[in-house]
Amino acid sequence: MSFHKVLSVLCFCCLSPLLAAHEFEAGTLHIDHPWSRALPAVAKTGAAYLSITNHGERGDTLLGADTPIAGKVEMHEHLHQDGLMKMQQVVDLPITAGERLTFQPGGYHLMLFNLAQPLNAGEHFPLTLHFAEAGDVEVVVNIQADAEPQAPKDSHSTHGDHLSESCGSRSSR
Repeated sequence: MSFHKVLSVLCFCCLSPLLAAHEFEAGTLHIDHPWSRALPAVAKTGAAYLSITNHGERGDTLLGADTPIAGKVEMHEHLHQDGLMKMQQVVDLPITAGERLTFQPGGYHLMLFNLAQPLNAGEHFPLTLHFAEAGDVEVVVNIQADAEPQAPKDSHSTHGDHLSESCGSRSSR
């Protein structure tokens, strides 16, 4: 068995409990269902989605993210300007107490640039989120082929072509 296969089996065994729950906690932050859409092997960019709920009494700020499978990760949002949908980078995203921040196609999303490996359905990759208060939080992003991920209906939708995404949201709970 090759080194990479052994490493994959070990990672799967160690990460299986995380993948089953697919929710992560960091202090008062609850991170739900990190996912990415499977893409052709030739794709050099992708996107990751998730939702973050702040159950605390104080706000926090998402400062950025990184992953070993991409050269860089940027937070982006879609804007409608002059009848066109545009994308722009966001430097940081405050998450006030009681708020839920949703990353979904057409809204906020984490752009993965210079992919070092294909995004194959059924696989996963680590993603580290950087928060001002909670610090660095590593989550596992599931790569899905499905048009609609298995998650709460109000929090996620699909990621197809980066240019064909629809609206995203921020909501209070």
